[in-house]
Amino acid sequence: MLVKTYSSAIVGIESNIITVEVNLGIGINFYMVGLPDNAVKESHQRIRAAFSNNDLKFPGRELTINLAPADMRKEGSHFDLAIAIGILAVSEQINHDLLSSYVLIGELSLDGTMSTMKGVLPIAIEAKKQGFKGLILPFDNVAEAAVVEGLDVVGVKDLQSAVAFLNGEEKAPEHPLVTEKVVEETGYEADFLDVKGQLAVKRAFEIAAAGGHNVILIGPPGAGKSMLAKRLPGILPSMSMEESLETTKIHSVAGKVRQMKGLIRSRPFRKPHHTISDIGLIGGGSFPQPGEISLAHNGVLFLDELPEYKRTVLEVLRQPLEDRVVSISRARFSVDYPANFMLIAAMNPCPCGYHNHPEKECSCGPSVVQRYLNRISGPLLDRIDLHVQVTPISYDELSGKSVGECSAKIQERVEAARKLQHERYGDRRGVFSNALMSSREIKEFCDLSPEGANLLKNAMERMKLSARAYDRILKVSRTIADLACSSKIETAHLAEAIQYRSLDRVDGGY
Repeated sequence: MLVKTYSSAIVGIESNIITVEVNLGIGINFYMVGLPDNAVKESHQRIRAAFSNNDLKFPGRELTINLAPADMRKEGSHFDLAIAIGILAVSEQINHDLLSSYVLIGELSLDGTMSTMKGVLPIAIEAKKQGFKGLILPFDNVAEAAVVEGLDVVGVKDLQSAVAFLNGEEKAPEHPLVTEKVVEETGYEADFLDVKGQLAVKRAFEIAAAGGHNVILIGPPGAGKSMLAKRLPGILPSMSMEESLETTKIHSVAGKVRQMKGLIRSRPFRKPHHTISDIGLIGGGSFPQPGEISLAHNGVLFLDELPEYKRTVLEVLRQPLEDRVVSISRARFSVDYPANFMLIAAMNPCPCGYHNHPEKECSCGPSVVQRYLNRISGPLLDRIDLHVQVTPISYDELSGKSVGECSAKIQERVEAARKLQHERYGDRRGVFSNALMSSREIKEFCDLSPEGANLLKNAMERMKLSARAYDRILKVSRTIADLACSSKIETAHLAEAIQYRSLDRVDGGY
């Protein structure tokens, strides 16, 4: 006798429906085929114990379980429920009527209870796409799956509840779809209203947010670099539903979605420590997982004390900064993780932190300062659009009663600039902001006046800028023009963009 149930395998951040075929034959053996990993093979023991502890009969005949397609590697323990239900169905302990309508996912404990799992959202999306009626999964994952409209989400706390539902003894509990109950709250506690002074840095952040540009902050300890960076997500445009779904999928696969929370509506802010490994930042491993740059997708990746990161870690950033995607290749498969993030880096100007400080004396010699700055390669700096000097604020500014502009006001101007960009680029694939413009779009939308062209030529020759820096200046000047609601890039916009290239190499040095 043959019975089929359905589960799912995660590859990257996408889901693939897996058919679990359970055949009952003559004999007493147990076979599992279809390229399962050790966690899947161990389901035999977990299911036996769960059956025993719930007064369910494990058939004493030959069982052959095939996970199809057979050429796709199956990883993880979430196939337990589909296999267990298939065994119960083939031994005629539950009805077969609903088996073709539901995707079954969940790990079984030895007492039959269901354990919370990761990767639920992409599974729910694929189940809806493939025409399944619903999803049977652990109760704690219900909110995450319920954001997919039109899908019957059945949350069960144990194997007995799943059996009762499939036998028609229990009705599926009602769960909300996309409502405030399943959507993670938006809003940011950190606000630019609390920032004293630093008008130049705030201006640079507004430009960065409006065009999706990368930023590096250079300043002494205590100048407020980290404090300012934490406030950047609060002025970025609100996330669209498409961005929220994609962001939540990545966090779901990584197991970062909080229990009983659904859609992520706040832009991610990731701040990995400088001891992070290449794989931790970029993603990968024996069982590939998203790295910090993918967890920052549609948000901000903040690298504090940039020169303290290992050189190899910094260099692996170069390709994702250009392509906005991370490709992890293995012998039998490859996966792609989205990585469209804003990079905000911060660094001291020298090891002691007080080089060119207006009041404190630097204890580092010129060669020490040079070696410290040379930890950041020229090609990496080329990929950072805005180089911003952060200076300490005075006592009068710090103790004054004047308040700065709130994040909400800045965000309004940012969203107005992004709206202009959306109208400009229309349906062009992969271009959502000025930072994503290709050479073709730069030629089309960044036309300069003769005065502007002459200004940029002089800057290129004097600062010995690279071709990539040339493109970055044009992209930033286009954003500055958008903030000014100008259809043309004026000379003043271009001049402001050029001043944000202070770290570019001159004559081979900084």
